[in-house]
Amino acid sequence: MDPGGIFKSKETSRADSIEVAESQPYDEHGTKRLLRKLDWHILPFMSLIYLLCFLDRTNIGNARLDNLEQDLRLRGIQYNDCLAILFPFYIAAEIPSNMMMKRLRPSIWLTFIMVCWSAAMIGQGFVTNYSGLMATRVVLGVFEGGLFPGVNYYITQWYCRNECGFRMALFFSAATLAGAFGGILARGIAEMSGVGGLSAWQWIFILEGLLSILVSFTAYWAIYDYPATARFLSEPERSEVQRRLQQDSRHLSNEFDIKYVWQAIKDWKIYIHMLICMAGFCPIYSIALFLPTIIRNMGYTSNTAQLMSVPPYCVACVFTIAASWYADRVRQRGIFLLAFQLIGILGFGLLVGSTSSSTQYAGTILAAMGIYPQIPLGLAWNSSNIGGSLKRGTGIAMQVMGGNCGGIIASYVYLSRDGPRYTTGHSILIGFIGMAFFLTLFMTLWCRRENARRDIVASEAGIKELTEEQKALEAELADNVPWFRYTV
Repeated sequence: MDPGGIFKSKETSRADSIEVAESQPYDEHGTKRLLRKLDWHILPFMSLIYLLCFLDRTNIGNARLDNLEQDLRLRGIQYNDCLAILFPFYIAAEIPSNMMMKRLRPSIWLTFIMVCWSAAMIGQGFVTNYSGLMATRVVLGVFEGGLFPGVNYYITQWYCRNECGFRMALFFSAATLAGAFGGILARGIAEMSGVGGLSAWQWIFILEGLLSILVSFTAYWAIYDYPATARFLSEPERSEVQRRLQQDSRHLSNEFDIKYVWQAIKDWKIYIHMLICMAGFCPIYSIALFLPTIIRNMGYTSNTAQLMSVPPYCVACVFTIAASWYADRVRQRGIFLLAFQLIGILGFGLLVGSTSSSTQYAGTILAAMGIYPQIPLGLAWNSSNIGGSLKRGTGIAMQVMGGNCGGIIASYVYLSRDGPRYTTGHSILIGFIGMAFFLTLFMTLWCRRENARRDIVASEAGIKELTEEQKALEAELADNVPWFRYTV
């Protein structure tokens, strides 16, 4: 019997043995070597472009300390409006962008959006009023919106389900590094105030935008589209990557058909993950956009606050990577999410409950440690529980859409009138993380119960060989097929 469905005629015994050998799974050592090769060629550049994306989106928080509001004559909550306007357009771009990722090659689409948002970032450095800042933030949101869901979907096209979480964490850890790097960079750029007749906040936008656009010019050649066409893999390695993915997804559909988009839109479980993601992104964006201001209001100078914003992100980076690595090892997500949600609540609790600047600063570190690991853990959890390529891509985009609704809320969590303690804002974030905790607990229990139910049904039905017609029918059902088991 032909094991791979690839023999069309009788070949010589030598050719047959080569084909069969190439179709066989790698041993453990060979698989690890193959994964390392994928990691080195895919993750560093993906992490770099997300670092720049997150930096460009949130560096307005650093620019605020260098007289942005005064120079643009912003009044009341106009600064908050400029933060919030980015997110509706960011959200609207996510599902269409992931569909474009499926329709076009990732190297083309990701390069295009990166050039566009980099140009918008440079333009933001030359605005002179509130309207100009609002307009550039709109353009920034339209083109940045496709990157985060796009790269998470892209990762699922290279790695098996239980391998995605750690890779998503490595990629997302760039967001924590962006926060740290942004604070250091902003402190250095502050010395350029007045150079060329421009303020320090303008140079922050211009220089960081130029850095992004320089990297974007290399993106087309640095991004490998899919395993079948990857130049850095040998032919046997390409076959093995595709074999592993096929085995992981069984015979679920990978075709482009709009019905799989509708399957995702009608799946209630994805909406729960959207809410969990929203409750995770809300405190992340709040910290990313306002941490320098929060630290300055503890009694430090602006320059000191820029530098003191670095350690919370560094701690968050370590825990984001370590937690996702271990979660992949034990193939669980929910219990890790629950633990970090409790740590996040503790961190914001210290900010609310203490008047000591040192205790409050410790609270910012615990808060960052608790909130950042939730996003890659949650994304890996959702993506691993969606069957079929296009449904998964749509489901990831929906989840990130929900998450970025948290960005709109985050823009108004910390209002100037609530300073310097921002007790109201910290309390709001405790409420959101608490909501995520109970939703995560519900999904963990549901997945365990549903897996147990399917185990019982499978044992009663016994093992049966499916016909091609039955396989085609099951391909339509995505993760509702009887043999699919949810990651808990």
